[in-house]
Amino acid sequence: MEDKPSTARRVPIIEWEHLDKRRFYVLGVCMTMLIRVSVYPFTLIRTRLQVQRGTALYGGTFDAFVKILRQEGPAGLYRGFMVNSFTLVSGQCYVTTYELTRNYVSRYTGNNSIKSLVAGGSASLVAQSITVPFDIVSQHLMMQGQRGGCIGRFRVKLSEEAGSQKFHLGQTRDIVVQIFRADGFRGFYRGYLASLLTYIPNSAIWWPFYHFYTEHLSRLAPPDCPHLLLQAVSGPLAAATASTLTNPMDVVRARVQVEGKSSILRTLKQLLCEEGAWGLTKGLSARIISVIPTNMAVVVGYETLKKLSLRPELLDTRHW
Repeated sequence: MEDKPSTARRVPIIEWEHLDKRRFYVLGVCMTMLIRVSVYPFTLIRTRLQVQRGTALYGGTFDAFVKILRQEGPAGLYRGFMVNSFTLVSGQCYVTTYELTRNYVSRYTGNNSIKSLVAGGSASLVAQSITVPFDIVSQHLMMQGQRGGCIGRFRVKLSEEAGSQKFHLGQTRDIVVQIFRADGFRGFYRGYLASLLTYIPNSAIWWPFYHFYTEHLSRLAPPDCPHLLLQAVSGPLAAATASTLTNPMDVVRARVQVEGKSSILRTLKQLLCEEGAWGLTKGLSARIISVIPTNMAVVVGYETLKKLSLRPELLDTRHW
């Protein structure tokens, strides 16, 4: 993926100094929330598939989707969403760190792959430090099934109203209290190292591959092909590549956080012993199904956002 500084890019990159920051942040929050609402069900399904033993509850992505919808209703696909939505803050921190780091690294090298790799890894480090506590609470809420059943360590209380069982509105507080009683403050950062080992490589891989695919597709496409179309295809390709390479660590991360394990290596060994190498691919199809539309939406939204946030004097210097 060599990207020589002297090589003119067919698809110019809008850099941090080109943006109207206020417009960029306001539009960015709205875009991020819309995307999260769209793909959250697949995140929940992926997490349940990764944590279950073998195929004890679900036979695959589609089977999990049908069973959750049938047994828990549409709301079951959004368990933990409200907690997870607080990570919008980390999303803005991610973008800011990525753009600022990329701008800083550009002082020392013009190689786009290096800039993307360093900036992507740094952005993920900052974002995960904010996200992990919310992820842990959200994941435990995802594990709650119908009638109080769950496949995680903690179980929320149920109340009966009008002949039906409903989760308390205070279920989030219930989970937070249980985590704190069991593990103390450290419980909210359980699996932090596993998260870093999953998401830093994933982010560091995604950005170079994204620009790599964009440039190569631009050489294959007709000259008048919209740049946004090339970017919309490149995002999912980069996501599928990064997800496949980092999924083994993602499975380990999910188990460490949900099952309360303390050792990454011990968790990995147990997984390999019980389910073999195939266990490292658990949830991969759900993850890819999730990341393809997510990344298409993110890329189209992000690149559109950057174009809409261009400083007025630069509006005529970019085309779509």
